[in-house]
Amino acid sequence: MDLLTKATPINHPCRLFVFPSAAVGFSPAGFIRLKPRTATKCATMDSQSTQVSPKKMQRVVNNGGAPLTPVDFLERAATVYGDCASVVYNDTAYTWSETHERCSRLASSISRLGIKKGDVVSVLAPNISAIYELHFAVPMMGAILNTINLRLDARTVSLQLLHSESKLVFVDYQSKDLILEAISLFPALSQRPILVLITDEEKNFVGKSTKGLSLHDYCYGDMVRGGNPEYSYVGPESEWDPITLNYTSGTTSSPKGVLHSHRGAFCVTITSLLHWSVPPQPVYLWTLPMFHANGWSYTWGMAAVGGTNVCLRRVDPASIYDAIETHGVTHLCGAPVVLNMLANHTNTPLKSPVDILTAGAPPPAAVLERVESLGFRVSHGYGLTETGGPVVTCAWKRKWDNLPSPERAFLKSRQGVRSIGFAGADVVHPGTGKSVNRDGNTVGEIVLRGNAVMLGYLKDPEGTSECMREDGWFYTGDMGVMHPDGYIEVKDRCKDVIICGGENISSVEVESVLYTHPAVDEAAVVARPDKFWGETPCAFMSLKRGIMEKPTEKDIREFCKHHLPLYKVPRRVVFLAALPKTSTGKIQKFLLRDMAKDLSINQNGSIKTNIY
Repeated sequence: MDLLTKATPINHPCRLFVFPSAAVGFSPAGFIRLKPRTATKCATMDSQSTQVSPKKMQRVVNNGGAPLTPVDFLERAATVYGDCASVVYNDTAYTWSETHERCSRLASSISRLGIKKGDVVSVLAPNISAIYELHFAVPMMGAILNTINLRLDARTVSLQLLHSESKLVFVDYQSKDLILEAISLFPALSQRPILVLITDEEKNFVGKSTKGLSLHDYCYGDMVRGGNPEYSYVGPESEWDPITLNYTSGTTSSPKGVLHSHRGAFCVTITSLLHWSVPPQPVYLWTLPMFHANGWSYTWGMAAVGGTNVCLRRVDPASIYDAIETHGVTHLCGAPVVLNMLANHTNTPLKSPVDILTAGAPPPAAVLERVESLGFRVSHGYGLTETGGPVVTCAWKRKWDNLPSPERAFLKSRQGVRSIGFAGADVVHPGTGKSVNRDGNTVGEIVLRGNAVMLGYLKDPEGTSECMREDGWFYTGDMGVMHPDGYIEVKDRCKDVIICGGENISSVEVESVLYTHPAVDEAAVVARPDKFWGETPCAFMSLKRGIMEKPTEKDIREFCKHHLPLYKVPRRVVFLAALPKTSTGKIQKFLLRDMAKDLSINQNGSIKTNIY
């Protein structure tokens, strides 16, 4: 049984539409059912038709053409940019024709292992050439790619492998012990996936069984060399077939398996390139983990424009600046934490401008201002794992270039407007579903609609129905406002809003003030239970290295009093060496909330906590 039969079914079938504007689900019978939408009915379908097989749908929807898939970008890149650099990692560099051949060989070898269409193939690896190649090789032979977060513990990896029923796992040599421990936690009768080891020194493993893995397992380099370079790639039967299974990053402690279609991946890739104005043949530095929403679709996007992928096993400020200098990097992506690292590492401006796209959390305006002063040209977007990458962008207007730096930074810190080709983005009242006033003050829930929205959560019909409504809108769980000019600004996660004495406090607003303090490196604000007020703000922060006078809790509170209403000022301030984060740079607020609950006051009035 493959994932075509296990994704969340749609309970209200209707006639086939030519251009569905939102979610598609798969019924237990393997047929595609479309939810009722405001779309044009297909004139060629019989009026009594209520469902159609994937193959038949392909012919109707595409009018005789091929299904949309980002995998096709690779073959074109091999034709147009065949002798140009595609992937650079350490001392190894490949051209696009070589990358195309390697992916074909790899797809062939995966198929020979008995992996079939709809099976899940997992990969646990950092940003190295292998994980990039697997973004093409796995869907080329019809399987579904599952990229696993490197920072997860063995228990969580085990649960994800079991939940996805992964048949094959590619694992980097530095994560071999983690994957073996994860598999050891499988129930006794569970089938273990095939393991393939990825190493930086493939030549040392040719023809040898790998220590720690069974004789039935393989090495990545052998699979590439032993595959068929003329492997016949047919493509998906339907563009609604799943291409990836990504698990949410777990900032709310409950990751879900997100299924995306070939069509959705294609659409988000094209619009992401368009809105970032990516030119042909950029030099792209992989600072954003490829396992995070498939690198916001730029794994496939770089093939579309013939870019050079510069891979980094380890991401730190020194490595980033060194790669920029060595390879002439023009573009990179990263969460606001990456911007913060770059801004605090050096005061020396770049020799040439570098475009950087940030998303994943609202970037503080103070951080944007600092990093742009170094020569980075920052673009800002908004998206979720459920949208496969940014689908809302802060579309920049030339007239804003003449504004003072603080005003430009504030405008750029907003999330923006829906991308071209995306059906809709709005802020609505959670109870009524009606749009909030465009006043920049009225808070509501951000909702999205379009082709890039996920097919659904794997094996979770309740979770899917909670966020994907019958009218086609995906409820994100993010709270925001709509400004008079139509630009959205994220204010908080629903779970991160602090309710103090009946007043709503945006943690993002308080954090933005904290980031303006010259000694603050990182800051996060969460709710702390209070017997009288219900909840009060509790700030966690780390300080910059090398500061002479470290601020005290009182200093931070006094600073906030000059910039915030008193009820929004943190009642408690906790200093940490570093804030807990996911591997994608998002601060894990659910952990901080647990820490805040554990805070107690000792006799001296200082904070006592068990978090060190």
